[in-house]
Formats: sequence, C-alpha cells, structure tokens
Amino acid sequence: MKQLQDTAEKISSMEIRGAGRIATAAAVALRDYAGSLEAGSIEDFSRLIENAAKLLVDTRPTAVSLPNAVRLTSRYTSADVEEAREEIINNADRFIKQADDALQKIGEIGARRIRDGDVIMTHCNSNAALSVITTAFDQGKDISVIATETRPRRQGLLTSKHLLDYGIPTTLIVDSAARYCMKEVDTVIVGADAIAVNGALVNKIGTSQLALAAHEARTNFLTAAETYKFSPNTILGEFIEIEERSIDEVLDEETLAGLPKLNVRNPAFDITPPEYIDLIITDVGAVPPGMAYTIIKEHLGWEVGEMV
Repeated sequence: MKQLQDTAEKISSMEIRGAGRIATAAAVALRDYAGSLEAGSIEDFSRLIENAAKLLVDTRPTAVSLPNAVRLTSRYTSADVEEAREEIINNADRFIKQADDALQKIGEIGARRIRDGDVIMTHCNSNAALSVITTAFDQGKDISVIATETRPRRQGLLTSKHLLDYGIPTTLIVDSAARYCMKEVDTVIVGADAIAVNGALVNKIGTSQLALAAHEARTNFLTAAETYKFSPNTILGEFIEIEERSIDEVLDEETLAGLPKLNVRNPAFDITPPEYIDLIITDVGAVPPGMAYTIIKEHLGWEVGEMV
C-alpha cells in the first residue's frame, strides 16, 4: 500500500508529470499493489482494487490518460482471487508495452509531417511531441526548436534540456513571446492531456494561445496523442474538468502576504477548439479532429453503457 500511496503523492505533487508518464506510473502501481495484495475473497479483492483505483484517479482530474490507464489495468473477469490478480498484472504489462510502442509509432508518423529546415515550436514537456521531433532529427532533417518556458512550473526547461542533450538546436522563450516568435515557426507540435469526442484538445495552460497565434499566422498546428488520451466520457456529454492548482506555484508566501486582497488563479490546463488543430498524430495514424469519436469507439473499445 505504501508504494501505491507514494505514487499517488508523486502524481499529485507533479513529481511525476506528463499525461503519458502518469498513466504508466499508475499502471505500474496497480500491478505491484495487486501482486502483493492479501485478500481472502474476491469481494475483498475487488473492494481493495477499487479503492486503489480511486486513490490514483483522484490525484489529477484533467489528465484522461490516468483514469483510462487505471480502468484498462484494473479490469478482470475471473471470480477467483489469484486469477483476477494475474489478469490485472497482465493488463498492466500489456498497457506499459503498448504505451512504449505508441510513442515510437507517433514519432514515426509525426516525423513525416516535419520537413528539412523546419523550425518547430513546442509547449510544456510532452513525450509524444518529443518523439516526433527527435525522430525527425534522427532521419537527418535539419531542424531547430523554440520551446516555451511554460509557467508556472517551467516544464519548458525539461524539454529544452532533453532536446539539447539530443543535439537539437533549441531556443527557450517566455510564454508571452509565442505570438511574436510565431513568424519564425513552420510547425507547432504539442502533446495532449485529453482529447474530447469533438476533437477539442485539453493541454497545458497556454496551448490555446499558441493554437490561436498559429491559426492567425497560417502555421500548422499538430498535437501528438496516444489513443488512451481520448476521453470516452465526453461521448455522454461530460465536460473534462480543468484542474486548478495551488497559488503557491505562482507567488511565494512573502509576496502574497504583501498583497492580502489579491485574488490569484492557477488553472493548469486550457481547451483548444478543434478548428485550430490541423492534425492529431496518434499511434494508429494522423487523423483530423473530427475522427476523435472513431478513435474512442474503435481503439479504446468501450461501449457507452460501460461509461454510465
């Protein structure tokens, strides 16, 4: 149980960050918890697994990859405890492998949209977007990257370090310089925390501003997303909850003490309308936003009745 709680805390505190990394960490935590769980009956086993799943899912309300990973991992059909345990372990191992394979496929598919000499702008720290960029570089394409700082957690520094270590020329800009620098950009590539049934993108706060600037400049805007980042519940009309995080991430206590009447908000994500997205690069192909429903039905394989 301690390892499960540690993983939940690391996800909540953003020590583990990024939708893909969160999903994989949750699958590993559930697998290990199920493997060590002592339960005398299938009813006890089911109750403990459900509690563990809820603990993980409640840590980050916006990243749809998290509940999708938990649901795919925690499914079982057997009424025998040992067989149910084995099903969860196998589900987790399958999900982890598929997640790794998905990144490679996204890189190969997305790299075809990158041309030699392109300047790419990216936002936050997305493994899927990075896979596209590094795959294009591995193909010998002469590319460079403009990375936004991504306040307040400054994930752009992680992206910049990754790209520089890879040998890719990278420039870091403050978030508010995105529109100014867009005239130098050939393609914008970002990741995804969730994609709704209408193709709308939920991603790190500031993404929609990049999309708007790219649209204005007639610059291609791509998002890279594994299929497990699509949100089945949006078929039922549910909204994706936008997480608001602590104001301590924005201002320190001393500054806040000097401004006692100041209201501060720290939304972690925003929503980019589908009309500003040229393509969604997934592990099953590059698709327009209008195909989000097909991805959910055919590749997540969940019926509407399962989601009620």
